[in-house]
Amino acid sequence: MILKGRRSEQALLQELLDGARAGMSGALVLRGDAGLGKTALLDHAVASATGMRVSQVAGIEAEQELGFAAVHRVLRPLLGRRADLPEPQRAALETALGMVGGPPPDRFLVGLAVLTLLAQSAREQPLLLVCDDAQWVDRESLDVLAFVARRLHADGIVALFAVRDEAGTLPALAGLPGLRLGRLPQTDALALLMDHIGGTPVDQVVIDRIMAAAAGNPLALRELSRGPVPVGPDFGEPPAIGPRLEARFLLRVRDLPASSRTALLALAADATGDRHLVGRAVRHLLGSDGEATTEAFEQLEREELLTRPPVPGTSPFRHPLIRSAVYGGASRADRRAVHAALAAVTDARTDPDRHAWHTAAATDGPDEAVATALHHGAERARNTGGYLAQASFLHRAAELTEDPARRAARLLEACAAALTAGAPHRTEELLRLLPASDPGAPLLGAHADRLRGLARLMLGRDGAVRILLDAALTLARHEPEAGRDVFLEAVDAAMVVPRTADATALEVATAALATRARHAEATDVDATVPDLLLTGHARLVAASHPQAAPSLRAALAAMRRPGAEESGAARWTLLGMIAAVEMWDIDTLGECGRRYADAARRHGALRMLQISAHANATSEVFRGNLDTAASHFAEFKDIADATGADPRHSHPTDAMLHAWRGDEAATLSAVQAQRELYPELPGGIQVQLSRAALVVLELGHRRYPQAQAAAQEVLDDPPPHCGGLSLPGLVEAAVRNDDPAVARRALRTLAERATASGTPWALGLLARSRALLAHDSQAEDHFQEAIALLAPTPLRTERAHADLLYGEWLRRQRRKRDARTRLRLAHEQFTSMGASAFAERARLELLATGAHARARGAGTDHQLTPQESRIARMAAHGATNQEIATNVFISASTVEYHLAKAFRKLGVTSRRQLPAALQQPPLRPRSTGIRPRQQP
Repeated sequence: MILKGRRSEQALLQELLDGARAGMSGALVLRGDAGLGKTALLDHAVASATGMRVSQVAGIEAEQELGFAAVHRVLRPLLGRRADLPEPQRAALETALGMVGGPPPDRFLVGLAVLTLLAQSAREQPLLLVCDDAQWVDRESLDVLAFVARRLHADGIVALFAVRDEAGTLPALAGLPGLRLGRLPQTDALALLMDHIGGTPVDQVVIDRIMAAAAGNPLALRELSRGPVPVGPDFGEPPAIGPRLEARFLLRVRDLPASSRTALLALAADATGDRHLVGRAVRHLLGSDGEATTEAFEQLEREELLTRPPVPGTSPFRHPLIRSAVYGGASRADRRAVHAALAAVTDARTDPDRHAWHTAAATDGPDEAVATALHHGAERARNTGGYLAQASFLHRAAELTEDPARRAARLLEACAAALTAGAPHRTEELLRLLPASDPGAPLLGAHADRLRGLARLMLGRDGAVRILLDAALTLARHEPEAGRDVFLEAVDAAMVVPRTADATALEVATAALATRARHAEATDVDATVPDLLLTGHARLVAASHPQAAPSLRAALAAMRRPGAEESGAARWTLLGMIAAVEMWDIDTLGECGRRYADAARRHGALRMLQISAHANATSEVFRGNLDTAASHFAEFKDIADATGADPRHSHPTDAMLHAWRGDEAATLSAVQAQRELYPELPGGIQVQLSRAALVVLELGHRRYPQAQAAAQEVLDDPPPHCGGLSLPGLVEAAVRNDDPAVARRALRTLAERATASGTPWALGLLARSRALLAHDSQAEDHFQEAIALLAPTPLRTERAHADLLYGEWLRRQRRKRDARTRLRLAHEQFTSMGASAFAERARLELLATGAHARARGAGTDHQLTPQESRIARMAAHGATNQEIATNVFISASTVEYHLAKAFRKLGVTSRRQLPAALQQPPLRPRSTGIRPRQQP
């Protein structure tokens, strides 16, 4: 089938289909105004998909509120295979589809389950997945289908979506390849019009008017050619094509018999497309018999308003504009009557949600019984993970609720559900429906303010922290635990992305400490993890590290306890990981990163998994396992990509990886991307981590003035979190710049913080920094102490850095033989971990002693992409393809594809050869035999 004016679009679709038949995958989003031919192109793709399995779904306005409805239609033929899914995926999918009860599933796990089922099906036969009118697909389903589309690579699947331009941007589809349809060229439009007219004689003036009115819109050309066209004068701009066509459809509908009009409206009000069900509703409404209803449907098909023959699971309307015109053009009374009839024929036992929704649509005015039924529907939606559907049920329930307090409570619950669904704009719309603050109900206002603040935070707007702070202060007076949690949310927001026009971290911390003082001391044995984290982080900001350390140490110890990752402590994973870095606690950072990531995978807790991946990446950077760190960063970005989140949030710590590798271009690019993402931020952890990466980069390249400037920026900006990472660098750079005053100030600050921490990492850095400022008679003792403290730890970067500084000092003391030993050790360590700039710095120092560095390969892993490296490492540790697929969020077929490429690059033919080919470094360096001296 050749569509006029769409040759290039058809060629692109054919290319995607051919790729799927060859085992590859692709996705495409068709965008354009109503009537431009998106559906026709999808139909063309379906007709061209010979030898492929086709799964079609179309968005239906009336079904937008039913979570996972579209996913259920897509998977209906494949649900018999669900027993083969990994247990967490199977449980999540069955819960989402209402097949079993259980806690609300994570959409991420549901997405993995759908991806796995579709990929398994495609291994037998290539698959074409078509989603028309995606703007009307329920939010939960669209998120899942978009997740699947983003993860396709080598699966034999093509995913096609069609979206109306007037629907605006759909965040779920962001990042997918797109194709915008334009209007037909004049010659193609005229040819299409003449095809529709056929042999009927038509005056040229009529043809000209149709061409002008249609403006290259294929559907408009078709509809305008069907009847009389006004040829009188036209004063003013024509209405938009969509409204004009809807009006045209309405004219055709008004000429139909009453039974046909009623049948058409009932189909428009129903989302099932089930003509048998709708026929029963029409008979219930009109009192007609089955024969009359059948005749009504046949007439609608003859008028080309409905598809013929009906296609189960798809919209019965020939074009979505017909549904919009019919439903929108009906009177409110007619719509209520049709919904009442549909409710009457819908079984409340087998389909309670649809029954409740139709009943509500038929209700005019408050009705607590209907509102209660909707509330029950909201609970069912929540239990299946359909949070946006939950919000819609609650919103409608509130509209039908007469009691003001109960109405407000339902609206507030709807707001919370919308926020949980990741819909901050919808949250704000619902918040505006809440009554003005009531002095008699302060908690309602405080809970609403919390949601308002979190929504503003998600949207990147100023004032979010101030709103959260006010809510926390109010809640703390009445609900201390809720107030504490909102304080933590405010602390988190103020530390990570502070904004100039908002409450500062110091304001939040001061208020939190004052509030905490009225309750039990947070270092008590009964204190919980959130209690300890709030007190510790607040004291870091408003007091000092020595005052904060006891609470933070206790919090980290609690987070390491067996089972903590399964408890409420997991909610505060990010603040815990920040505390681990602040306290120089590499063991907690690594252990909790691994354990919490495993728990997140078991439960599908995507946010916790993302934070844990970030923690694991950071831990591996400090350990010197830079390739492993890159794999964890790839996981972090995979999650961002899979969920449609902004991947630029990974830049700060990604920059640290590039800095240790000595990759100046990549480091500066990541830092610049961070500056562009947050150009207005005065500081905060995101900005500070970027600057800390610059310190490492400049030290590696021996640019000490630039290193000192970057380190000073980190320490000058409030809040002080993560500044400890740059204190040793500031001491080193200031000493090299002959700026002892700055170096001593930095050393005093480092001594205060490191002593409060007390970990070997902290004390090792302190001893190393003291050595740089010590008299020659004492410096060596400090260097040896630093190496002895760092040697038993997994911190290869810090240990190698200590060897480098010690060797440089020995060379300046003219002890060339001793210097060579240390510098060669530093060079070997930096080279083995891929820290090229520091390795070069050690090599140049070795040359200055008259020695040459022994050449050493950097390993073969760098040939691989981060994804290939990550998959190859998992395979080397014995993971199956399905296990890898579950962890990397792709299909087993795509795992096979990446493994095959990795095998070719590494020159291996089996998994048994992977460990040696990857040359994975040991986790801990060998011992030096130097014992740390006793601390005073």
